[in-house]
Amino acid sequence: MIWKKTVLVVTLLAFVGMTMVGCATNQKTGTLVGAGGGAAIGAAVTKGSIWGVLIGAAVGGAAGNLIGKSMDKQAKELKQAVPTAEVERVGEGINLTFDSSLLFAVGSADISPSYKQDLTAAATVLQKYPDTNILIEGHTDSTGSDAVNQPLSERRATSVSKYLASQGVASSRLSTKGYGSAQPKVPNDTKENQAKNRRVELAITANDQMVAQAKEGELKE
Repeated sequence: MIWKKTVLVVTLLAFVGMTMVGCATNQKTGTLVGAGGGAAIGAAVTKGSIWGVLIGAAVGGAAGNLIGKSMDKQAKELKQAVPTAEVERVGEGINLTFDSSLLFAVGSADISPSYKQDLTAAATVLQKYPDTNILIEGHTDSTGSDAVNQPLSERRATSVSKYLASQGVASSRLSTKGYGSAQPKVPNDTKENQAKNRRVELAITANDQMVAQAKEGELKE
């Protein structure tokens, strides 16, 4: 079992390493991993499901370049529209992270009225790029029990999904999952780190239609 895990880690490191080389040589073609290539390696070999989804969705080649260019544009617009969120380009997709302390009150899955404007701005950008799928994941810190954290993370992911749908993002594009405290970004050893782990993350990836258009060279930039 240890040997198998070692092989998996080495394989993922090699894959991300090759992707990073593509970043260095093809930044103008839209294949970049994004700022923080080192973070990509760390996430790829841990429990970071969002990063795993994004890396696993890569098409590669000329089609991947076209998808990457579209994602570059969308990521730029998301950064401008939602300055309170963290936006990273990963592989041929986008990782969009919302701070749960801004989104929700402690222990609540009701979206804070003060943050709805930012979510609405995000929805406006997402509507412009309909040929993408959006996975929404809820995460908590390790404070409290799994019996509380797990359903809370699920409810928070669902709340974000429902709100985006209410703002015009097609529900067929949205899927949700909650992980409680099982997938921390950083160790839960300080209050600052705990705050980083209380989050809602989105993985934005090309859907089948976008991939098909890219492979045919018909995807508009």
